[in-house]
Amino acid sequence: MKKIISLSLFIFFIWNNSFSQADFRFGFQVSPTFNFIASDENDIKNNGTVVGLKLGMLGEYYFRENYAFTGGLGFAFNSGGKMLFNQEGVFWSESDHTVKGDTLVGGTNLRYGVQYVEIPVGFKMVTRYFGQIRAYAELPVFTIGIKTQARGDINGTSRSTGDARSEEKIDIKKEVNPLNISWGIGGGAEYEISESTSIVAGLFYNQGFIDMTSKDGTDVKSNDGEFRDDDSKITLRNLTLRIGVMF
Repeated sequence: MKKIISLSLFIFFIWNNSFSQADFRFGFQVSPTFNFIASDENDIKNNGTVVGLKLGMLGEYYFRENYAFTGGLGFAFNSGGKMLFNQEGVFWSESDHTVKGDTLVGGTNLRYGVQYVEIPVGFKMVTRYFGQIRAYAELPVFTIGIKTQARGDINGTSRSTGDARSEEKIDIKKEVNPLNISWGIGGGAEYEISESTSIVAGLFYNQGFIDMTSKDGTDVKSNDGEFRDDDSKITLRNLTLRIGVMF
C-alpha cells in the first residue's frame, strides 16, 4: 500500500507540473459509500447494503473554462453487499472456512466486503460562480477497480444436519474477480474558500457492468435436481457521498 501511495503522489506531482495552474486542479476525497449487489437471477436477491469508504486523489484538467477531463487514484474500502441465495448450494469452496464443502439449504446469506485500488476517468462540466458557489456534473465516469483484499461472511443451514452454519471474515480473494469495471454519473457543488481552494460535495451513482464474483467455488442446485456451477451475473453498485477539497 505504501508503494501505491508513493506512486500516486509522484503521478500527481508530474501531472500538476505538466500544465499551467489555470488548467489543472488536484485534490483529495474522503467519501462514505453505500454499497449493494444486484443479480440477474431471480433466486439470488439483494439482502442489504454495506457501508464503505473511498480515500484518494482527484485531478481535473480544464481544456475550456467550464469543461474538464477528470481522473484520480484511490482506495475503495468494504465494497460489496449482502446476497440471499434461495437455491440450495455449496458456497465458496475455493476458500478455507469451516462451512467449506457443506451443502446449505435455500436461504443462505453471503456478505461480500472487497477492497479495490480505483482509477476513475470522466468528463466534468461546471457552471459559473454564484457568489462563492458553483454547481458541477460529471458524466460519464468510468472506473477500473483492482482487487487488493476480499472478506466475506456466510450464514446458512446445513442440509445434512439441519444445524445453523456460519463464519465471519473469511478470506474470499479466490471468489472475487481481480478487476471490477463500472460506469457512473454524479454532481454537486463547490464552495470557494479562497482563490485557489474549494470544498467539494456531491452525490455519485456507480454501477458495475462485469461480474464481480468468480463462480469456480460455488455450485447451486438447478431445477432438475443436479448441482451445477453458479452462472449468475452479480454486479456491484454504490452511492457515494463525495466530500473533498480541490486546490
